[in-house]
Amino acid sequence: MLVDSHCHLDNEQFNPDRDAVIQRALEAGIDRMLAIGTGEGPPDLEAGIRLADRHAAIYATVGVHPHDAAKTDAEVFRRLAEVLKHPKVVALGEIGLDYHYDFSPRDVQRDVFIEQMRIAADARKPIVIHTREAWEDTLALIERHWKPTGLPGIMHCFSGGPQEAERSIALGFYLSFGGILTFPKSVDVQQAARAAPPDRILVETDAPYLAPVPKRGKRNEPAFVVETARKLAALRRETLENVAEETTRNFEQLIK
Repeated sequence: MLVDSHCHLDNEQFNPDRDAVIQRALEAGIDRMLAIGTGEGPPDLEAGIRLADRHAAIYATVGVHPHDAAKTDAEVFRRLAEVLKHPKVVALGEIGLDYHYDFSPRDVQRDVFIEQMRIAADARKPIVIHTREAWEDTLALIERHWKPTGLPGIMHCFSGGPQEAERSIALGFYLSFGGILTFPKSVDVQQAARAAPPDRILVETDAPYLAPVPKRGKRNEPAFVVETARKLAALRRETLENVAEETTRNFEQLIK
């Protein structure tokens, strides 16, 4: 059994066949999926919850993506703290910084990131991190505002190398490997995957994005996480079954 620790099943690309996608995942041995609840951004904070309420195998997050940080106000933060109490919401995310697109001003992204870390800390829930072209600022803010809580988190779709992996793990984070791991040019990510401690690895799809080889170029879906797990096993010279066991156990530890 495997866990897809990050997927966007609310995405409109799944509107024609969402139930079939979920069924294919179950048939492929993906017994749990974490539906990321950032959706289209505020005021809707329940994109993941709606799926989790309908499907036993789906858990949810809530949160404001850095792209949508400028849509956030005090009322959004208040409501975020409320929906975080839902029994199937296991984390707050994906949150963080995105300096590639800059859809929201960087100072606003940082302020919203900090406030969401505070909300998650108050609720004693882990966080799911999105960072793009912003490693230094992301890690510095986590160091200051999250590490003192002693709570864990997930580096979603890990895209760094061994140095970023080491720093993330030292801050209490799990490394979640997605389809990027299977791309031939992702040498740094693959090096990090080889060296990561077995109790700090997860697998994900980020569906519908970043389908792994040999599905690259197609719409990604949770069933394809098997391909990423297979690549992770090969890099680590482990069996697929062993990686499945490790990553599932890590997910369970994270959300307990």
